[in-house]
Amino acid sequence: MAVRVVRRPELTFWEKLYLPQILSGLKITFRHFFRNLFLHIAHQLGRLTHLPASVTVQYPEELRPLMSRFRSRHRLTVRDDNTPRCVGCMLCETVCPAKCITIVAEEHPDPNVEKYPIRFDIDLGVCVYCGYCVEACPEDAIRMDTGILDLAAYSREAMRLDIHELMDPTLRKPIGDCKLTFPHKCELHGGEMKGSWEGVAGE
Repeated sequence: MAVRVVRRPELTFWEKLYLPQILSGLKITFRHFFRNLFLHIAHQLGRLTHLPASVTVQYPEELRPLMSRFRSRHRLTVRDDNTPRCVGCMLCETVCPAKCITIVAEEHPDPNVEKYPIRFDIDLGVCVYCGYCVEACPEDAIRMDTGILDLAAYSREAMRLDIHELMDPTLRKPIGDCKLTFPHKCELHGGEMKGSWEGVAGE
């Protein structure tokens, strides 16, 4: 078997200094800088407004517009009686590639609804935001359209959303009081069952 030896060309003195590459990079940087500086001044004077200029978004005071299909933090949709639309079919938990969804279901008193979740958790520290749970749900019970991007937390426990936070995305841990009226395993009370169907509107 023949072996072919490939010799690398020797670098010249200037190539070893990397000076041409440095100057080339500075050229690109200054070109963008002076172009944006000129366009910003022109925009202030009402000129060349059809030419966009790069800007620095002052996050979090200023937020960039999100695409309509952008996948942000999850939420559970609700029925007219403020109970979750979820029927406990476990499709989202099954299809999740990260195994970050945990559901515990029980029988629903309404004969037209098979089950409902007494526990629904999503671990954002594990979630890969693939959106499979949204696509698999036959009841449109889970969505990723809250537009919430700030998912930072001080502990792993705070990254796990329970049914309180999923039904009301404005909540943040620590949650003071439980406002859910239907029977559920309340994490605010150590996982005990709280609520009753008598407290649900329309019952």
